Amino acid sequence: MKLDEIEAFVAVVRGQSLSQAANSLALTQPAVTRRIQNFEEALGVALLDRNTKPLRTTPMGRAVYEQCRAVVREIEVLKALVTDDAPLAGVLRVGVAQTVADVAMLKALHALREAHPGLQARVSTGWSSLLLQKVEEGELDAAVVLLPANRSLPEALVGESLGALKLAVVARKGSMTKRVVALAECQAHGWVLNPDGCGFRAGLQHALAAQGHALKLNLETLGTELQLGLVADGVGLGLVPLPLLQASTHAARLDVIQVSDFRPEIAVWMVRSRVLGKMQSALTVLAESIARSFEAARLSRAA
Repeated sequence: MKLDEIEAFVAVVRGQSLSQAANSLALTQPAVTRRIQNFEEALGVALLDRNTKPLRTTPMGRAVYEQCRAVVREIEVLKALVTDDAPLAGVLRVGVAQTVADVAMLKALHALREAHPGLQARVSTGWSSLLLQKVEEGELDAAVVLLPANRSLPEALVGESLGALKLAVVARKGSMTKRVVALAECQAHGWVLNPDGCGFRAGLQHALAAQGHALKLNLETLGTELQLGLVADGVGLGLVPLPLLQASTHAARLDVIQVSDFRPEIAVWMVRSRVLGKMQSALTVLAESIARSFEAARLSRAA
């Protein structure tokens, strides 16, 4: 077997298609097909189920993929060892939870471009659980995610905390007259929240369930600014990051509600593979910039 065959197989599994693998490797589709066939012949097993769309691995193919992914990563590290003096180049694949992207990612990407102008950052957004899975499977080099305090990382990954994101319960201005309320009292108003899969929503559901209540969901939709507009129109209560509330065009039409038995906060983490090589310096730039953004937001609230 040859390294280019292993790389082709990894690219096909990651992209779930021959055409995407061909594009990523700058090859023709027939060339990728030949490399996969040669690899299967060398191993004496079928690695891909060609009757499915998108392409999927056979059970043995999945096990082979895990080993091949480790081989490809080690080769990348080896190449980095002999080019220590060369500037970073290539593609850094980073996943970012949407809330973090809204609060801090623009400044972080500016900082990355200044520090490593030859490096291309390919950023995707999604739920934290899905981003963690993609890092573990090698589809992403790293991810900036929101994790509850009791969440542990998969063994193959390492991470560092970048700070905490405080959330606010918000209501239409003047709609709740009490200065402090209990979480159970919010139930009558209902909530405007992200779809299922959001860590904020999961934390709220957990807090309600601990008190014997089910979440009363009036409307679910993506996008903090849209949610705040709906809350300002009286559709229900919202649960949003404080930095985004402060920057919202709807802030003047909203009240922050003090909830005596609910203090929502979630940790921001940079998570990556244990084997990353030179790209670690690029992730350090991103992590430091994001941490500064959250610290600036915290100081702004304190002032």
